[in-house]
Amino acid sequence: MDLSSVEQESSIEQNIRDLVHIRASQINGCGFCLDMHVKEAKIHGESELRLYHISIWRESTLFIPRERAALAWTEILTKLPEQGVPDEIYNRVREQLSEQEISDLTFSIMTINAWNRINIAFKTVPGSADAAFGLNKAGLI
Repeated sequence: MDLSSVEQESSIEQNIRDLVHIRASQINGCGFCLDMHVKEAKIHGESELRLYHISIWRESTLFIPRERAALAWTEILTKLPEQGVPDEIYNRVREQLSEQEISDLTFSIMTINAWNRINIAFKTVPGSADAAFGLNKAGLI
């Protein structure tokens, strides 16, 4: 089964998965994935201002605590410090998400990090799969 297909069964709502995919792709510098997931988020109804604010989510007032927890989890698992996940971050995530949701979110983060590495390695051109994935519906040029 395709990794991305498994994500469709996630207990994590689509808009949070979109935020996670975008943030991990920003951190990893994956232009192809960042381009794709911004377009997907727009198709899923995400506002442009919130898309612009993902990289500054800590300072932005546009994200609810559940989204903030997901973004914090995304950053710590994408960067994965030598000492592991700090208790403070785990506890903040645990306040917002159930064990199943943390598991599903972790899988989503693992998946996007894998796709980032694949697309960076093969130098996949941003926008090159728009027609195949229906991303031209996003209305972004």
